[in-house]
Amino acid sequence: MRLLKVATCNLNQWAMDFDCNLKNIKESISEAKAAGAMIRLGPELEITGYGCEDHFLELDTVAHAWECLKELLLGDWTDGILCSFGMPVIKDSERYNCQVLCLNRKIIMIRPKMWLANDGNYRELRWFTAWKPKEHLEDFHLPSEVSDALSQTTVPFGYGYVQFLDTAVAAEVCEELFTPQPPHAELALNGVEVFMNASGSHHQLRKLDLRNRAFISATHTRGGVYMYSNHQGCDGGRLYYDGCSCVVVNGDMVAQGSQFSLKDVEMVFAQIDLDAVASLRSSISSFQEQASCKAKVSKVFVPYKLCQPFNLQMSLSSPLKIRYHSPEEEIALGPACWLWDYLRRSGASGFLLPLSGGADSSSVAAIVGSMCQLVVKEIANGDKQIKADAIRIGHYTDGQFPTDSKEFAKRIFYTVFMGSENSSEATTTRAKVLADEVGSWHLNVSIDGVVSSLISLFQTLTGKRPRYKVDGGSNIENLGLQNIQARVRMVLAFMLASLLPWVHNKPGFYLVLGSSNVDEGLRGYLTKYDCSSADINPIGSISKMDLRTFLKWAAVHLGYSSLAEIEAAPPTAELEPIRANYSQLDEVDMGMTYDELSVYGRLRKIFRCGPLSMFKNLCYKWGTKLTPAEVADKVKYFFKYYSINRHKMTVLTPSYHAESYSPEDNRFDLRQFLYNVQWPYQFRKIDELVNELGGDKVALTKSTDGENVNVTADGGMGVVAAGSGDPRAGF
Repeated sequence: MRLLKVATCNLNQWAMDFDCNLKNIKESISEAKAAGAMIRLGPELEITGYGCEDHFLELDTVAHAWECLKELLLGDWTDGILCSFGMPVIKDSERYNCQVLCLNRKIIMIRPKMWLANDGNYRELRWFTAWKPKEHLEDFHLPSEVSDALSQTTVPFGYGYVQFLDTAVAAEVCEELFTPQPPHAELALNGVEVFMNASGSHHQLRKLDLRNRAFISATHTRGGVYMYSNHQGCDGGRLYYDGCSCVVVNGDMVAQGSQFSLKDVEMVFAQIDLDAVASLRSSISSFQEQASCKAKVSKVFVPYKLCQPFNLQMSLSSPLKIRYHSPEEEIALGPACWLWDYLRRSGASGFLLPLSGGADSSSVAAIVGSMCQLVVKEIANGDKQIKADAIRIGHYTDGQFPTDSKEFAKRIFYTVFMGSENSSEATTTRAKVLADEVGSWHLNVSIDGVVSSLISLFQTLTGKRPRYKVDGGSNIENLGLQNIQARVRMVLAFMLASLLPWVHNKPGFYLVLGSSNVDEGLRGYLTKYDCSSADINPIGSISKMDLRTFLKWAAVHLGYSSLAEIEAAPPTAELEPIRANYSQLDEVDMGMTYDELSVYGRLRKIFRCGPLSMFKNLCYKWGTKLTPAEVADKVKYFFKYYSINRHKMTVLTPSYHAESYSPEDNRFDLRQFLYNVQWPYQFRKIDELVNELGGDKVALTKSTDGENVNVTADGGMGVVAAGSGDPRAGF
């Protein structure tokens, strides 16, 4: 038998904080060595942090990474254990994303990433070059300060593997696993038994199963040990890296780390018999045949043994049932961990949330409550770092620390109901009850006086006083009055966040939390610079449908029973007066349901549909209940208001990324913000197709004198200017 103990880890690194990152790396190595592991794998670019972005273009970043690596190699950290460290390396004039394999105070190989992640949230080709040569390893000359310290001048650099006396080990970096021809297939045929995948993979709802299936597939038909290490936490941006480091053997997962955790370091260990890999491979005839005529891959020989012989003191890891969280649990845990990292690293003393009593802001309040519960739980479990952070943020003295989540929330969480004459008693009460359940310090504030003063000022300036639509006013007046309320709330929220700590003799400031969901961002159903404008937003990439399901779950599992009533209430902005025959409703204002918005969003982003292809897809999806003409009207209506309001994404609050159809403008959804909102060519093609299908006849969209107009079936014309016609639109 060849018994091997391996260690992989979840590390909560922070981009550009080399002290923090080096501390976590050292702790992970110490725990690996204490457990008797012979291989320690860390996440991709762990020394610098994965999210450095354009800092990777700075020579300082690369130089500091080498300094940290030198410190690790000059100490005893790599004595008796193979360590794989992720860092940027410049070879000649190119910058590479590399795994540096070290053992016994020497660098034995540098493996550059060959296939870079360059879609969705990832821009690796902006900062790194993909390594192309596969035929041979090249000599890399170490930086002089490293070379002098280690008495080592060159190191093999490129695609290859390390051959030890008793097994062969290779790196496969993150994205490479998911390519059509992944390296592990060829490496397995060359005798590699242990694959080390260092990754920087972010959380997205319902995504984990896709990742796990890739690990299982990699070793199910060709055998092998697949080690996976990932970042866990917020390293400085919108993404939350969701850990789940694991070890898979011959298609079976034998060790799995947590997906969501507040810990800075979490180790995952597995004890394996490598003869099981050899046995499986020898039993597969096709593997034997392909291995006999394989393309040779370069290797580095290291005369060192990693394995132990048969030993009853070392029990083998058995296959386990993979742990998955429900989407509701993912919403409760992922954004909560992201908020904790943001809070403890920003220097803030807490959060302030404008709490309306509606589904969105109530979801944010519940997530902060979940964060407080996690903090108290980990302190009770003995985590010293979380305890120290909580004492500092909560300003505990005399040896006190958080033992109750509601008490902790009272110290670090303000909620404010900013009501107006248009607010109902029901939402006022719901906000207060939920605040009491979570434990926040709650304020009930009327904004009527401020709104009235602004309207009076406007009347003094113009001689006119706007009225709501229900009182006989125009759409323009109605919109302006709604926007005044919304923007007053934003100004008041930031004032309270900066001054309330001073009022209560607390140092620092509070971060303002936003609460607009991904569907509102997609539709533009928000006022620019209202309470959707905040410091950070934990639900900005979560759909309304998922949030409503989360509220029902959280009412039971988080203990906030009032959330059930909040979920059952119809969504409303409460920006217009309530009358016996009128009550403002979100879906009526938007002209579409939240369920429809999710469909539009997925087709637009995930399936890359323009107006015409979206129309065709929806004809199949909705064809049993809608005519082609009705589908066409819905598609045109969506794209019209999507493009009218796209400009709002340029100032969208930095949001936790959780949904693959997020319209977030800064990193994820790179499209322009100034559109011809009539889409004349595309909509005309839809009209032509509707007519060909023999449905309701529609006149074709056309252009007159360069002005975009829509010619309706009855011959009428209407010009739509960007920013008009939306109950919550506004520049």
